[in-house]
Amino acid sequence: MVTDNTLDAPVADALPTFLDRSNLTRDEAFARSTVVSTRDYDVHVDLSTALDPAATGYRSTTTLAFSCSEPGTWTFLDFINDGVESVVLNGRPLDPARVAGRARILLEDLAAENEVTVIGTALYSTSGEGLHRFVDPADGQTYLYTQYEPADARRVFANFEQPDLKARFTFHLTGPGHWVLASNQPETARRPAVVAADGLADGAAVGVAPARNLVTVDFAPTPPLSTYLTTLLAGPYATWADRWAGHPASGAPEVPLALYCRASMADSLDAERLFATTRAGLDFFHDLFGVPYLWGKYGQAFVPEYNLGAMENPGLVTFTEDYVFTSQATAAQYEARATTIMHEMAHMWFGDLVTMRWWDDLWLKESFADYLGTLAVAEATEFTGAWTTFANRRKGWAYVQDQYPTTHPIVADITDLEAARQNFDGITYAKGASVLKQLVAFVGRDAFMTASRQYFARHAWGNASLADFVDALAGASGRDLSEWVDTWLHTRGVPELSVEDGHLHHRGTDPVTGAEVLRPHVLKVGRYSPDDVGRLVRTGTVDVEVRSGRAGTSTRVELPVSGDSEAVQLILPNDEDLTYAKIRLDEASLHAVLRYPVENDLACATVWAALWNMTRDAVLPAAQFVDAVCRLSGLMADAGLYGRVLEQALSAVCRYVPQPDRPAVRSRLGAALADALQTTGAGSDRQRSAVRTLARLVRGARDEGAAAAEEHLVAVLQALVASGPEAARDRAVVAPGLDVDAEVRWAAWQGLAALGLAAQDELDAALQADVTAANAVRHRMASAAIPEASVRRAAWEAVMTGRTADGQTLSNDHLSATAAGFTASRPDLAAPFTGRFWPELEAIWSNRSNGLASRTITGLFPSAQDALPGAADDQERHPVVLAAHDWLQAHPDSPRALRRLVIEETDDVLRALRAQAAGRP
Repeated sequence: MVTDNTLDAPVADALPTFLDRSNLTRDEAFARSTVVSTRDYDVHVDLSTALDPAATGYRSTTTLAFSCSEPGTWTFLDFINDGVESVVLNGRPLDPARVAGRARILLEDLAAENEVTVIGTALYSTSGEGLHRFVDPADGQTYLYTQYEPADARRVFANFEQPDLKARFTFHLTGPGHWVLASNQPETARRPAVVAADGLADGAAVGVAPARNLVTVDFAPTPPLSTYLTTLLAGPYATWADRWAGHPASGAPEVPLALYCRASMADSLDAERLFATTRAGLDFFHDLFGVPYLWGKYGQAFVPEYNLGAMENPGLVTFTEDYVFTSQATAAQYEARATTIMHEMAHMWFGDLVTMRWWDDLWLKESFADYLGTLAVAEATEFTGAWTTFANRRKGWAYVQDQYPTTHPIVADITDLEAARQNFDGITYAKGASVLKQLVAFVGRDAFMTASRQYFARHAWGNASLADFVDALAGASGRDLSEWVDTWLHTRGVPELSVEDGHLHHRGTDPVTGAEVLRPHVLKVGRYSPDDVGRLVRTGTVDVEVRSGRAGTSTRVELPVSGDSEAVQLILPNDEDLTYAKIRLDEASLHAVLRYPVENDLACATVWAALWNMTRDAVLPAAQFVDAVCRLSGLMADAGLYGRVLEQALSAVCRYVPQPDRPAVRSRLGAALADALQTTGAGSDRQRSAVRTLARLVRGARDEGAAAAEEHLVAVLQALVASGPEAARDRAVVAPGLDVDAEVRWAAWQGLAALGLAAQDELDAALQADVTAANAVRHRMASAAIPEASVRRAAWEAVMTGRTADGQTLSNDHLSATAAGFTASRPDLAAPFTGRFWPELEAIWSNRSNGLASRTITGLFPSAQDALPGAADDQERHPVVLAAHDWLQAHPDSPRALRRLVIEETDDVLRALRAQAAGRP
């Protein structure tokens, strides 16, 4: 930006390239916000072509009013488009051929007050980014929804796509009159759509006939919002309505509630349960914050082919329709859905009411929502053990992410939008939430909530940064938080805690530089001993405060000691899971937990998280982990934790067990799962977790002889897909009381297909018998898993091109399903394509959206590898590792987000190879 109407030289010299560039940088955004402030958007999106499969785009019209602090300068709008028809700035038409590219629109000679109107064509999406269009295979109905975070509103309408340029938005949406047409705010008017003289509705794309019986819906203006938080919903969605009574103490008025899902799934949506969770959450957060919800309504839409779990659009939250349970769901699935509902609701305050200025402070909303969402579930719903789930599942994600070479501080350095997309990760969400839990232990819950209320009061409807929240918290707690902030929020890596000789040792290393990183901790250390029935129960605990200091610093732990020095006991650092750290169990404690179950659910989750980290770090042989799962998992009180450790055992078998030992370990796990089908309770959650894991274990066969070697497991799957009285008797024997619904049947079909025991015509017949969107994706995966060279070749080409052999475009979910089938089993069939993978990476990244490119690269990465002979350190010589390192060295200027994917996938492979090598006798 400059203070006259002369373009910066680099921009002027390469204007077409500048206007086509979609990767907005932080410097560009900051420069724009120094001279531009936004007031109002008026946006009309015309979906009159949505029912025509030949129509690739739709009309988008935006009028934006904004101020400029330096009249005479220039700026640009963001708009990823398929053509710009007109741009009018302050009544002056601009030449689209000069000022409009595929991603930006140049605005020159700005006045102090400006109004610009842009009319163009935006593209329907099949990637889940922008405006996604989906045709339901069950009934042929068309559904649309938007997903924008971090920066895809520009795929739908022209705007300033950065979070610190908030404005009020007035939306207008044209579509068929019988559709649900919805947005962030309530509908204010519904009128027949204007049909122009050429017969096109509201300026629909020329040459495409619009649908008839069209209406245009007008919506009330929003409060100040960032662009990525706006949303649109269109289609014949089934709808439910309810109300929340309000919260007089905070001044929150009564709020209308709504739920939406596809019509073909309506019978499966449990509206009363969802509304009850929503009302409980609104009660909880108003009691907690005392700040009213002021977004007018609270809608929740469950939508198809969604890339995320959910998105916090105020007034109309969108969720993956995986949360509409069409097959039997476990309590863990209901808990996960409740946690997501509460996570998004927390965003109404952290993220929507107060928004980060730029994506460096993404944690200011995501970490807070992750922590507060779990807190709300634990204290306001029936899922009182939510912190147990958090300890083993959510924090496990953080531990993995935080050990990659690409790890970053919680407060990250986000230089551009591509980097922002990659930072929706386990550090920003789960590590940040874990650290906030530690912060609450450090300053106290009352101080944390007081600071939150002050933060909302000071920055409501605006933007804030880390310093703003820390100022509020320091004032509320009376503590100097500078050291805490520096050591926890601005450093990388996982701390490590252990107890040896009565001392708690704390260690920490930056995984990139190797530098020592020590952090303060407020935690508990527990002592557990076997009771009369052989469970480890807590017999003592002590509060410990660890201050950061020099290397080797330790803290004396005064725990009650056993009268017998040889007694079995577990000494558990981080009892009650108050801090964020990997736990290294001492030899005696490890011996104890591999023999006895832990009685307390949260302690049990903490122990199993430690065992899994030790397995991934090649400290505990993977075979020992699997054997412990086989021996002890059935004694776990928490069924969700049971399902989690089964997943980890499966990963251990497929990735971490050495190849010579793998058949025997697979067999032991398979036998344990088959036994669990019969002994864990007819129709129980545990039985369902066991059958899911068993099917995936069979599906992950690594060699051609797996079917014969696992005949007893194959028989289970065959019984699940067979029909007739004899098959029913077989199912009653192998899995008494199991509800063999679509999920279970297709899990079995996928396992059989991967072994070559299900033909394509059988899979096709199974789909035709029950055509749903979910079954179509399952069918796609099973079809690609058939172990024939021609099938794998077709699957490879489909993923790499985004199209099937008959020209069908693969949407996001179908692309991932095809890749999952390609890599499901028999790495020998995938191996011939490995050499073709590396030369395609940059083309994939440049020719597809980030979402589809990421799915392609992670889906086809050659991850299933066996260790070379030699020690763990020798695995750097593995051909796949060498090929990845060669590619990275040869492409130093490739996009950072692409390099990050390659680095992380390679690190996963190398970690698995090292564990295999270390696990050899």
